[in-house]
Amino acid sequence: MRDVAIIGVGLSKFGERWDSGIKELMAEAGLMALEDANISSNEIEMIFGGTMASGRFMGQEHVAALMSDQLGLNNIPAVRIENACASGGSALRLGYIAVSSGIHDIVVVGGVEKMTDVTASEATTALGGAGDQEWELFQGITFPGLYAMMAKRHMYEYGTTEEMLASVAVKNHANAVKNKYAQFHKNLTIEEVMKSKVVSDPLKLLDCSPISDGAAAVVLAPLERARKYNDTPIKILASSQARDTLRLAERDTLTGIKATSIAAEKAYRQAKITPKDVSIAEVHDCFTIAEIMAMEDLGFYKKGKAGKAIMDGETALGSKLSVNTSGGLKGCGHPVGATGVKQAVEVVWQLRGEAGDRQVNGANIGLTHNVGGSGATSVVHVYKRAD
Repeated sequence: MRDVAIIGVGLSKFGERWDSGIKELMAEAGLMALEDANISSNEIEMIFGGTMASGRFMGQEHVAALMSDQLGLNNIPAVRIENACASGGSALRLGYIAVSSGIHDIVVVGGVEKMTDVTASEATTALGGAGDQEWELFQGITFPGLYAMMAKRHMYEYGTTEEMLASVAVKNHANAVKNKYAQFHKNLTIEEVMKSKVVSDPLKLLDCSPISDGAAAVVLAPLERARKYNDTPIKILASSQARDTLRLAERDTLTGIKATSIAAEKAYRQAKITPKDVSIAEVHDCFTIAEIMAMEDLGFYKKGKAGKAIMDGETALGSKLSVNTSGGLKGCGHPVGATGVKQAVEVVWQLRGEAGDRQVNGANIGLTHNVGGSGATSVVHVYKRAD
């Protein structure tokens, strides 16, 4: 197995992109990544494209081939990866495996979703496909409802408060304000989050990530060849994935995501680090309770301790562990197929020292955490600037 590095990254603006279709979003991110990698198109050997529900959102299937067309990368294999909201992270993992195994040398990994061309009801139905259609969606449950049940149980067992949930949104919006690619550029207060409309008790509107359009891309290469293209390659120290039951009702616990704990343990072992070594992390905060559970499942805090720690500012920008410096899903946006790749883009910028006003000084090791559905899939990657 070979060491793998990220040699180029690209990102579109996230948000309600009425000005652009899926083709424009893919080109915006993909061409930026190719330029960043200083690479010619004839050197690229394969494309992995992550997208969750392009057929439901805009009637477009065969997205990887379309991505290849937009980037002018013809006559190479291109494969779409669908793994619910973890489609982007899963595409990155498969790209990593392709390069690490030696099957391919230069691989492009992209993620995209165009979600705003349908009604909110249609978007809810499309996203509901990330759960069990027959036993969850058709019975009336929604993803806010599933995560609300997790939040209620976490509050019951550990004393987590609604103010702690709100503090996650406040922190992530504060980071998004500093990110020109983010969907939202407005600071929030705990009071504003608490007073926003209830979606599924205890989750309010401002506890929930938005419906978004956007794309992200990275270019992978063997570490031994990486400096041919880029002076600051970022090594992928670990790539791990795990799963739990699709239905929430069959889980061992409602206060955490077992797939994350398993994937994290494997990733730390592969990277030969502990959670204390991580200085920046992009975690899957589709709802505010999801970030609190992620911080515990990833081993950064003991069960029941993350909510207070976040509220006390322990994971704010510039802290020993800075979390969701991009703004996370909550502030930066959540075009579901792009999110896992966007997380990698943010970590690369941080480790290169290119994150601008949100730069974390001395950032050394980064982690990304991408979840599918209510936790049936979890993908964890660890990164470090190559020596």
